[in-house]
Amino acid sequence: MTETRYTKDHEWIRVDGEEGVMGITAYAAEQLGDVVFVELPEVGKTVKQGDELAVVESVKAASEVYAPVSGEVVAVNDVLEGEPGKVNEAPDGEGWFVKLKVADAGELGALMDDAAYKAHTS
Repeated sequence: MTETRYTKDHEWIRVDGEEGVMGITAYAAEQLGDVVFVELPEVGKTVKQGDELAVVESVKAASEVYAPVSGEVVAVNDVLEGEPGKVNEAPDGEGWFVKLKVADAGELGALMDDAAYKAHTS
């Protein structure tokens, strides 16, 4: 079963096997307002948990997006280049940012589950 985990900075990751898909939460997208630009990393980039991974710009602000776990970027969502609004429309679906090959699955334990994240944002 695939479980979604969350960071305190409003990123989510859904891991299946050794690979995780990640993006920003609906809460974060709502706080940002209309997303107008997303800067994604290069495929092959390696990151440590908490490293800056991407930048998202909205009509309100620019914000860094941090790696929820350590790993290697194995894919990026090229759709966001031409349609950054997908982040607002479907932040936990078509608005995903990158796929990571997870280096240490143990890091997932430090992230919040659904209940903890809901409590964090209320």
